[in-house]
Amino acid sequence: MNHRRHCPPPPPRKRRTPLPWEHPKAHAEEPQVDERLRAIMQHPSYREADSDPAFLHEDAARGVRLQVDYLKAELVLAAHGIERTVLVYGSTRLREPETAKRELASAREAAGSRPDDPATARALQLAERREALSRYYEVGREVGQRVGLAGIPGMAILTGGGPGAMESANRGACEAGAQTVGLNIALPREQYPNPYVTPGLCMQFHYFAMRKLHFMKRAVAIVALPGGYGTLDEVFGALTLIQTRKSAPIPIVLVGEDYWRRVFDVDFLLEAGSIDEEDRDLFWYAETAEEAWQGILDWHERNGSPLLPSTATDARP
Repeated sequence: MNHRRHCPPPPPRKRRTPLPWEHPKAHAEEPQVDERLRAIMQHPSYREADSDPAFLHEDAARGVRLQVDYLKAELVLAAHGIERTVLVYGSTRLREPETAKRELASAREAAGSRPDDPATARALQLAERREALSRYYEVGREVGQRVGLAGIPGMAILTGGGPGAMESANRGACEAGAQTVGLNIALPREQYPNPYVTPGLCMQFHYFAMRKLHFMKRAVAIVALPGGYGTLDEVFGALTLIQTRKSAPIPIVLVGEDYWRRVFDVDFLLEAGSIDEEDRDLFWYAETAEEAWQGILDWHERNGSPLLPSTATDARP
């Protein structure tokens, strides 16, 4: 070959001459080659690490799982341009008003037919309370609508992606034609995401810790509707991060003052010396979506971090 000429580029994948390892050892040289190779290549140790679920779920691989649990959501949110979020927490048991009314009517009928049955009496009591709380589903829905209609670049409603209060906020944003995010968590009993999360923006986490990290990483505000253990977990976690300044302060709005004062007696904590006066001011109460959203906008104006462009200050939804 004349090496004074430029060599043509070789094909990117194919070769004219196979390499030695592209075929097994000849049967003439090793009669048991098929059995031996089968035993080698079908053993789990031969699988590539990222294609070996059993390996990836070993305790020793937990660090890798934590990394990919974080990284996948990070890349998805970045690809969709989600830079800031308004978090909405609340109970998965929060009913739509019409659903709550139907359940209440059914519970009343059952209690009327079995007036001495403690179980039906208890069911009626729960149905009455859930019907009373159902108005907060509409508050969450309107919060989602207001954030969506604000059209703030790179901002979206973010929830845990489940039913109830989370659904209400995702639904409102969806109805406003905005992108809306849901961060589900893998649980022993399968759960379904609510149907209003934007396709491509519903992610499922293995670790609560990574989910919590993504809840807070882009948050510019938290709106907490009435909820139970999960809601309290997220609210108290956020309050602790802000109290210790591990996270920068953001507005936290507890919707439903009567509910939250019974669940969370902050005045007692202050009287007991368990928190300081300034810690009492890390959140406030609201009753309506307008009150919550306007309070968030005003907080950021005072903080020097306005959410709305200056030209749109007077055009708030």
